[in-house]
Amino acid sequence: MNKLSREEVEHVAHLARISLEENEIEKYQIDLKMLMDDVDKIKDIKNYDEEMLITPVSHKAELRKDEVGEMLDYKEAMKNVPRSNGNFVEVPVMINE
Repeated sequence: MNKLSREEVEHVAHLARISLEENEIEKYQIDLKMLMDDVDKIKDIKNYDEEMLITPVSHKAELRKDEVGEMLDYKEAMKNVPRSNGNFVEVPVMINE
């Protein structure tokens, strides 16, 4: 019976940010090896083509036509803006969230 080393299972657990009990490490040595063997079977597929992975079907996107319309005036555009600073719309800071 093939199985992964203890260190390999602990490394995967560390990457997944999970802690494992002793009996779980032994279980995953076998289960992860079986999973990896199943994934390796993809290499055995005949006529395997990377192009097939990009998109197996082709769809042409039908976009609506651009139509020239009237511009909103400043007051109309700004009437639902909760906060503004001069001519600018203020939005919440999203950095580091």
